[in-house]
Amino acid sequence: MTTVIETKSLSKWYGNVLGLSDVSLEIEAGITGLLGPNGAGKSTFMKLITGQMKPNIGGVTVRGEEVWNNFRLFRKIGFCPEQDAFYEDVTGWEFLTGLLRLYGFRPAEVTGRAARALEIVELTADKDRKIRSYSRGMRQRVKFAQSVAHDPDIIILDEPLSGLDPLGKRRLIRLVKDFQSEGKTIIVSSHVLPEIEAMTSRIIMIHQGKILAQGDIHGIRDLIERYPHMISVRCADARAVAARFVQDPSILKMSFGPDARSLVVETHNRDAFFSRLQSVVLETGIEVEEISSPDDNLQAVFDYLVVR
Repeated sequence: MTTVIETKSLSKWYGNVLGLSDVSLEIEAGITGLLGPNGAGKSTFMKLITGQMKPNIGGVTVRGEEVWNNFRLFRKIGFCPEQDAFYEDVTGWEFLTGLLRLYGFRPAEVTGRAARALEIVELTADKDRKIRSYSRGMRQRVKFAQSVAHDPDIIILDEPLSGLDPLGKRRLIRLVKDFQSEGKTIIVSSHVLPEIEAMTSRIIMIHQGKILAQGDIHGIRDLIERYPHMISVRCADARAVAARFVQDPSILKMSFGPDARSLVVETHNRDAFFSRLQSVVLETGIEVEEISSPDDNLQAVFDYLVVR
């Protein structure tokens, strides 16, 4: 396949702080997932490949053209930033139409494109509300709408699922896959592996500004599965669940939360644990309210891989 985005020895630093170090990549059409903990360099990488920042060393080309200060390329790129950057007292409609006018579209085109973008993110009914009144999920959706309203060939999404409820996440994942089917190039970042896995099998792992690994999701999972995982289970009777795992070979350690409803498990075999947990729930009838991993789990995985 033809390379769409290429970086060579791409490096960026802020004073004494290293944001990105010697990154050389070739990215093809389709969806590429950028996976890394908070502060890993994902946003810096995305700002560099969208031409928002100039690298200290190295360069970025999009379809063979240097991206820095190349205004002709900007119309071909859509960017959804992680952080909000709104004029709070404009409406969703005014926000989109204003940006489309800056792209140079005629008034009729502006109206049509803004309407379509709001429709795909299901904000048509709220288009005349001020962004100040939008919920976090609505703000995330209108950011996504502005990134695709001008029909770019390349779409860069920085933590696009942040702030969305489960239904909103599923809808946006479906939209991303729809754009892939149109032949677009999409780079989407997240610090949550299942979110990336739901969209693509092509993964780039970034840590402390460096590319740690890249390839198919199965290879990445093999790396991650070597590290013991912390899993939190909140249920009606955590101690009764823990009793069923006392002799389980997949368990390395167990502890209880501040009440009798929280159990934290450390396991070297997540699949075996989840399979056993399902059996325990069916056998005992204990209601499980929530299963999650601690927020720093992915950071710990990266630290583990870097040391080795």
